[in-house]
Amino acid sequence: MKFVENEFSYTLEIKRSKFITHICPYNQFNSMMKRLQEEHPKGRHFVYAYRYLNEFDQIVENSSDDGEPKGTSGKPSLSVLRGSDIINSAVIIVRYFGGIRLGTGGLVRAYGDAVNLVLENSEFKEYKKLATKTLTINYDKLGQIEYLLTQEKIIIKEKEFTSDVILTLCASKEEFESLSLQLPLGIILKD
Repeated sequence: MKFVENEFSYTLEIKRSKFITHICPYNQFNSMMKRLQEEHPKGRHFVYAYRYLNEFDQIVENSSDDGEPKGTSGKPSLSVLRGSDIINSAVIIVRYFGGIRLGTGGLVRAYGDAVNLVLENSEFKEYKKLATKTLTINYDKLGQIEYLLTQEKIIIKEKEFTSDVILTLCASKEEFESLSLQLPLGIILKD
């Protein structure tokens, strides 16, 4: 599974109709929709599709045809996201009608192509389910451990300085397994 961290856009023109497609992280969906509606007051349709993981690691998805014939725009857009294994992302396609009707098959192809093209022109990150663990170390080991964590690209969420240093770390299961093998003797990751 993969997702976008930034917004990307691509414009496709078919028979004088313009399909301006934007993709963004799911948590920016509402603000992007509002912004696009303000930027494109003459846009005829604001078709969208999104997929995200909820707190139970279930994929939630939705789409809207926004006035296009039922099933000709939102569902094909969602199908492209699903087929590309994209999560935590949303697409909005602003359509300017060019005066030539595309028919239901033409609309399905146009919206599917519009989403495929924005995906081809976007940068994705691989999704990793992150866990949190703690590491308690002596002050004299802090530099060595921080260097190791940087090399392994493990996120330090929090540092607590008591008689020892307690690091709260964020990483995938595989990254924690790799880190465990590299830690000096006596230093153990805890859940």
